[in-house]
Amino acid sequence: MKFHLAINLERLDAALDMKAVRDHTLEMVQMAEAAGFEIAWAAEHHALEMTIAPNPFQILTWWGEHTKTIRLGVGVVNAAYWHPIKLAGEAAMLDLLSDGRLEFGIGSGAYQREFDRMMPGLDQRDSWQYMQESLPVVQKLWAGDYAHEGTYWQFPTATSCPKPVQDEVPVWVAARAPITFDYAVEHGCDIMSWPLTMPFSEAEAYRARLDDAIAKSGGRYDGRWAVMRHTAVYDTEEDRSGAMASLRRVLGQFGNLMMKRGEVVNGFPDPVPLEEMAGNARVDPEMLEENLMFGSPDVVVEKLAKYQELGVDAFIYYASMGMDMDQQKRSLQLFIDKVMPAFAQKELAHAG
Repeated sequence: MKFHLAINLERLDAALDMKAVRDHTLEMVQMAEAAGFEIAWAAEHHALEMTIAPNPFQILTWWGEHTKTIRLGVGVVNAAYWHPIKLAGEAAMLDLLSDGRLEFGIGSGAYQREFDRMMPGLDQRDSWQYMQESLPVVQKLWAGDYAHEGTYWQFPTATSCPKPVQDEVPVWVAARAPITFDYAVEHGCDIMSWPLTMPFSEAEAYRARLDDAIAKSGGRYDGRWAVMRHTAVYDTEEDRSGAMASLRRVLGQFGNLMMKRGEVVNGFPDPVPLEEMAGNARVDPEMLEENLMFGSPDVVVEKLAKYQELGVDAFIYYASMGMDMDQQKRSLQLFIDKVMPAFAQKELAHAG
């Protein structure tokens, strides 16, 4: 099982210095690279301080200039917001500038609030149709001249300038719904899934959807399946309680965006009071600690083993969850020092 890092420029209030937040992401990526992480992922979001990511290609290009081996994952662009010619060119430019380290991820977006501003009138639940039209167009533009007459985009002959350095760019699709698993398997895409704060059974449900999609497609699938989880590794009670308090604060803001309750003031979502979410396993501390990749190094090793047994090819360590920057580094260092070696030993034993 490979390891990936997902990290955002994240501010929960205006007291955090923007340059410090910027530099922190690079430091985390450099830590991950030194430890042998395979991919660093950057998201796309708009007008939100909790995920400052107006163009993932910008920050990935910056990370790429300060790293050498870690691959650079777009996790993920919202297809509805991008003209395919612009998307193809931006992605290929990142591949060129990074000497062929692009991992291209595409998806259907998350928050209706963003659609209301970026694509007024489009229901997020319908945005998968944009993704399914856009992806093959981007790939054809990478290959050469192509003219398109589609439902959402039409243009005369054009091509991607530049072209990707890689002969074949790895393509990832963000998938939770069966229809997206089916599409990804049929088209040979890698898949990333995020069970949010749901129990492990949610990951098992995704595995079942993947298996169903593989069966429908004739029984063969050579792609990779990655699963992302909020992660906090700790060895003190102070860090344990700090991680839980930080995450619950973020979930209050996340609840605002998902439930469209409360205001967003200057980019900062008002948190939904947690008492209004009482009884919801998504915010209950004991359930969160059980469901997420939270715990001492030994506990995290035990949890990760279940994902490996489920057939997960890569675990995406999701670092952005409101913790202060020093604690984020302590958590990642514990993961590197005390969790990853257990899986290196398992791989050696398996190879032997």
